[in-house]
Amino acid sequence: MANIALLIAGGSGTRMHQDIPKQFLTVNEKPVIVYTLEAFQEHEEIDAIAVVCIEGWENVLRAYAKQFGIEKLQYVVPGGKTGQESIRNGVFELEKHYSPDDIVLIHDAIRPMVSAEIISDNIRVAKECGNAITVIPCAEAMIQTEDGTCSTGSYPRDKLKRTQTPQAFPIRTICDLHRRALAAGITNSVASCTLMIEMGEQVFFSPGSEKNIKLTTVEDLDIFKALLSAKRSNWLKD
Repeated sequence: MANIALLIAGGSGTRMHQDIPKQFLTVNEKPVIVYTLEAFQEHEEIDAIAVVCIEGWENVLRAYAKQFGIEKLQYVVPGGKTGQESIRNGVFELEKHYSPDDIVLIHDAIRPMVSAEIISDNIRVAKECGNAITVIPCAEAMIQTEDGTCSTGSYPRDKLKRTQTPQAFPIRTICDLHRRALAAGITNSVASCTLMIEMGEQVFFSPGSEKNIKLTTVEDLDIFKALLSAKRSNWLKD
C-alpha cells in the first residue's frame, strides 16, 4: 500500500500582501514550499509527492525540486479556482496512477513545520479508521457572537478541536467524496474534513502540534523564522 503526499499550493496568498505567492517566499535562503517538500521527502513512509500548483509557477516548482533534491516529486497538477477544486484536481490525478486503497495525505504547502511524528500518526489513523484529520486542542476561551462586536454567550472549548493538515484518506474514499459533493452542488467547502462532515461522514482525529502553523500572514512568517532558530531548554519536559 502506497502513501502519497498531496501538497496544495494553488493559492495566490492575498492575505500575505506580497508580490509572489506565499508558498514561494524565501525564508533563510529556502522557499517555504521546499521546507514542506523536505518533510515528506525525508519521511520513510512516504512513497511519492504530488503538488497542486498555482498557474505559472510549475516550472519554478520543478526547478526548486531539482535544486533541493526532492526526488519523490512525481506529479504537478494545475490548481483550481477554489481550495476544494484544487484538492479535487489533485486526488483525481492520483486516482489515475494508484490503487483505490492507497493513502493520500492532503497537506497545505504553507505548513512547513509538519513533523515526522504528525505524518506517521496521520497514516496510522487513516489505515485503522478510514480517514485521519490532524487536530489540536482548543486552548483559548471561546465566545459566541452574532454581529462580530459583542457577545453574551460562550462555548465549551473541550468540545472544540482546531483542524490542521495533513488529512489522510484512501484514494477511493476521497475521490468518491468529491464526486458526491459535485452532484450535491457543494463546490466551496473550506477543507477536506469539513466536506466530509457536510456529506454526513464521520472523521477521526490524529494529533497535531502548535508548531504545525499555517503561514497566512506576515506575522506567521515571523513565527516560522523564530521556530526555525529556536532550541528547547534542556530542563523542559516533553
